[in-house]
Amino acid sequence: MSWNPTLDPTCPDAVTADQIETLIIPRARDLGGFEVKRALPAPRRQMVGPFIFFDQLGPVEFLTGAGVDVRPHPHIGLSTVTYLFEGGFRHRDSTGADQFISPGDVNWMTAGIGVTHSERTTAETKAHPHKAFGIQTWVALPESAEDSPARFEHAAKANLPMLEAEGVKLRLILGTAFGQRAPVTTSSEMFYADVELAPGAQVPLPDDQEDRGVYVAQGSIEVAGQRFEGNQMMVFRPGDRLAVRAGPAGARLLLLGGATLEGPRHIWWNFVASSRERIEAAKEAWRAGDFHHGRFHLPPGDDGEFIPLPP
Repeated sequence: MSWNPTLDPTCPDAVTADQIETLIIPRARDLGGFEVKRALPAPRRQMVGPFIFFDQLGPVEFLTGAGVDVRPHPHIGLSTVTYLFEGGFRHRDSTGADQFISPGDVNWMTAGIGVTHSERTTAETKAHPHKAFGIQTWVALPESAEDSPARFEHAAKANLPMLEAEGVKLRLILGTAFGQRAPVTTSSEMFYADVELAPGAQVPLPDDQEDRGVYVAQGSIEVAGQRFEGNQMMVFRPGDRLAVRAGPAGARLLLLGGATLEGPRHIWWNFVASSRERIEAAKEAWRAGDFHHGRFHLPPGDDGEFIPLPP
């Protein structure tokens, strides 16, 4: 732990109601055997900075023999990060990465022109009842990086910047904030942080970032006399110097945002792109199924099945 003056308890006054630009109530989605809460993209907001997809998994308890089994599937035009509060998955992808992810770690996969990956609960974990709770996000790539080769980085919990002030514990997952930089390589300016707040404690939002949002994963925060419970995302007006305060039971928050991209993005299935033509080309490549010589390859060691292209 290290003390950081930008997290001093004498941070800016709490948020006023007119500083909230958008309030997002996530929609429930059934992914077959478990449910997620999807905050992004939302009808009134496609992205917060470069963040274009935001799903909360759990908290859920799986019975013996059950778990997450996401078969190999493709991505283009984005980076993914899986961040867990509880549980663990095995990630394998077509770059050759084979990495177990534990709570507090970062699995950062950049699809670029194309990547295929799977995420599965291991047989060892399925041998007994277990829990899962975490967030998966997609970060859209700038146009200059859309045709880059796929790559994968893992950052262990111990290697992520951790800041502490009175009633505040903050781990920087991605990007730059509060005078710190997370170790994984990003293609645009962003920040993403995991924050635990004691009851009544407050944390500032970076005031040097264009877009800024807060997702309440647990507990509640208070804004201008109103309480916002878990599973809600607030996007704040740019430029204001502000902080958010935890409710009487404390809060677990994700802070996210950064520089906006050159323009909106097209999303279809697992593909994100700056043009419809890129989406159509990726659809044809996956439909062709040439995993030895084509654009997409299946993950080594997990190439016996895959998710077909939706109709």
